[in-house]
Amino acid sequence: MVEILDFDPNLKLGETDKLKLGGSMKKVGFVGAFDKTDLIIYIAKILAVLKKKVLIVDTTLTQKAKYIVPALNPTMSYITEFEEIDIAVGFNKLENVAEYTNRTVDQLEYDYVLMDIDSSRAAVSFGIDTAIQNFFVTSFDMYEIRRGLEILSEFPTPIKMTKVLFSKEVTKEDDDYLNYLSLGSKVMWEDERIYFPLEMGDKTAIITNQKVSKVRFENLTQMYKDGLEYIIAKIDPELQGPQIRKIIKEI
Repeated sequence: MVEILDFDPNLKLGETDKLKLGGSMKKVGFVGAFDKTDLIIYIAKILAVLKKKVLIVDTTLTQKAKYIVPALNPTMSYITEFEEIDIAVGFNKLENVAEYTNRTVDQLEYDYVLMDIDSSRAAVSFGIDTAIQNFFVTSFDMYEIRRGLEILSEFPTPIKMTKVLFSKEVTKEDDDYLNYLSLGSKVMWEDERIYFPLEMGDKTAIITNQKVSKVRFENLTQMYKDGLEYIIAKIDPELQGPQIRKIIKEI
């Protein structure tokens, strides 16, 4: 069970967590009703192989990470290590994560904190307005797109976001439809759009990896790998093309 915080819709993003990030730690938000857990783990794995210290924070109501990531003694709130990545489950804000490790936020020694967010409450609590990048992740399933946009509509202040779209074939009409539905929400879309295929082959590969508790890339489609590459480059422009493709091939 996750503790529910009192939520004031008039708060500005980040106001519930005023502690500044320690050192060069960078926050990255992944927002939406779409299942983002595996996507974020694959991104984190690439960063970890690049010698980056990464924390994933699963802030979602479903807490999928609790069920697919092995943990010796899972409790209401805990941090576990998986594939050289730290994964935090059941925390309400970054300050609580720091307290769990007997540190302050300033003392956390991560290069990146990747935040899996499916509510405006979590967006506010973890202060995605201070993130270096925010991604809106969705398919064109009506529940996922409308619930995701509902989350954006509840943001108290405008936020920049990059679209990450899962679809068999994304058309201009689909993108126009998403833009239309988001009218009135406090979101400013970046020009780039990142596409992922809705391929059963990718789903099968991911499920197989879950069964053996591994993060492997060889059975993913090239388009899925390309999408991971684009997100990494968006997070850190210095991590480009051949370097990322080499890492994916080696994992």
